[in-house]
Amino acid sequence: MKGSIFFVLLAAILWGTTGTAQALAPDSAHPIAYGAMRLAIGGSVLFLFVAFQKKLTWANWSYSHLLLAAISMACYQPAFFSAVKLTGIAVGTVVAIGSAPILAGIIEWAFQKKKPTKYWWLATGLAITGCVFLFLNDSAVTIQPFGIALALGAGLSFALYTLASKQLLQTHPPDVVVAVVFTCSAILLVPLLFFFDLSWLFQINGIVSSLYIGIVATAIAYIFFVRGLHGIRASTAVTLSLAEPLTATLLGAFFVGEMLTGLTWVGVAFVFLAMVVLGKQPKLETEK
Repeated sequence: MKGSIFFVLLAAILWGTTGTAQALAPDSAHPIAYGAMRLAIGGSVLFLFVAFQKKLTWANWSYSHLLLAAISMACYQPAFFSAVKLTGIAVGTVVAIGSAPILAGIIEWAFQKKKPTKYWWLATGLAITGCVFLFLNDSAVTIQPFGIALALGAGLSFALYTLASKQLLQTHPPDVVVAVVFTCSAILLVPLLFFFDLSWLFQINGIVSSLYIGIVATAIAYIFFVRGLHGIRASTAVTLSLAEPLTATLLGAFFVGEMLTGLTWVGVAFVFLAMVVLGKQPKLETEK
């Protein structure tokens, strides 16, 4: 269980770099095109990874869960990057990922009859409180209603992706699950690339940013995530992913110039404490 928590946290830290990577990409990189490129590169790398190992199989899939996971991830990309573009790295990431554990817990409770544990309630409460403090970082806040709505949509998409992937892990290895899901998601999003100017890809920062976000922050990060998801509940994994806005806030401060206030550091402490609480919960309660 401890190893599962570590893998999910490591994935969340890598995800937390995506907003900064987008900020360092050329200004002409449209959020939707950037998200589609992320899946195109990440999905291709993952597909080749499992194909080379001869693990890929199309048998014994729950196609309803596969479709739900693929559509959810395809919707997450443009929603998240558009929200970050409109509201800023800190706010977009905090709202998107901060809403996900609440939504995942509610969906898991309503449809899978898995009542959230007391550790989940405590950790989620601490993490959401921390995210509120991160949100109150005045120099980084841009309240844009449409951007907030997109961030909430991204949070719902991530929650649904996690829950569907958890079901797929019952019959397939983690790396195969993430490879197939992302390949299907990329197929859904790649046609959008034909509607946008892609000249930014031929600039140095465009190439580097795209390769980084596709290979490191997507392929490698999601392999870590599904490996961790295999050993803990989906709602717990989504709460652990709140390490992403923590990472995004710190990177936004040190690399993009978003200032950290005293309240921000309080938020950092709350999110960190939430991670500690989840790390202390009994194994039985994480795997129910």
